[in-house]
Amino acid sequence: MTVKSMEDLARAVRDGDRRALGRAITLAESGREDHREQAERLLEVLLPHRVDSIRVGISGVPGVGKSTFIEALGRHVIGNGRRVAVLAVDPSSKLSGGSILGDKTRMETLSREANAFIRPSPAGTTLGGVARRTREAISICEAAAYDVIIVETVGVGQSETTVKEMTDMFVLLLSPAGGDELQGMKKGIVELADMILVNKADGEFEMSARHAVSDYRSAIHLLRPASPNWQIPVAACSALTGMGIDDAWDHIEDYQARLGDSGEITDRRAEQSRSWMWSEVTDSLLEKLRGHSDVQSSLSALEAQVTSGAITPAAAARRLLKSFLGD
Repeated sequence: MTVKSMEDLARAVRDGDRRALGRAITLAESGREDHREQAERLLEVLLPHRVDSIRVGISGVPGVGKSTFIEALGRHVIGNGRRVAVLAVDPSSKLSGGSILGDKTRMETLSREANAFIRPSPAGTTLGGVARRTREAISICEAAAYDVIIVETVGVGQSETTVKEMTDMFVLLLSPAGGDELQGMKKGIVELADMILVNKADGEFEMSARHAVSDYRSAIHLLRPASPNWQIPVAACSALTGMGIDDAWDHIEDYQARLGDSGEITDRRAEQSRSWMWSEVTDSLLEKLRGHSDVQSSLSALEAQVTSGAITPAAAARRLLKSFLGD
């Protein structure tokens, strides 16, 4: 990509061209070394043009209704004059490496909104299902003047820590309690949440959702608040009927105002940038190590010895590092 074409792409992104925005994110997600250099230059050009956005991470077990909730929330937010970008990290196909679920098909109404942009990205091999380049996609969307960024994760698991480290607010979406759900829920995941919503509070599940909200509120009181300026709200909602969606957005705006005024969001983003840098260092070093000729020549043999128990994993790791570093 020439300097002129890079400038043209950056200008088109800033002008709100959704096709250009998609091309820019595709460039950022590419693993090719020449594309990485181009993506880094593009990000540098776009950096001064980013708008001040609200970054919201949303997670929950598969089947909880994340996409339906995000569509309802997105349409509500657009109705309030905002522009919404949804970065939905999908499970990857082992055959093609592409996204399996295709969130544009699951958010069909929202995808037709002029002020909405939906980008399904394959999780790939990234730990926990959060695409490695999601942080860069957030920056690119902000440069395109999307002032609400929603990051949807594959499901409850290790990805929650990752998405917490790239957003301002983490929302945990839960289904109406199914017996031992409260007892079986991981404490660590709840501790990450800045808001808990029990979805599907409609029809035959309405009463069980209300009971679940009461149970979760009691459980939350046992946890130490992550911020002295915020008490975690627990509420019921129905993405299907729209009940509680406006209240959920009010909580998000309240959160942004409270923690913004206290300086916590600024401090959090600064720490996230530092963490992002070291994450990139780690991932890049691992890529270089795997691609090193001396490492590749001995890797299969060392893996076989580890598998058979001939040597310890630690000893094999030291040998690989010696090959890589030339010690």
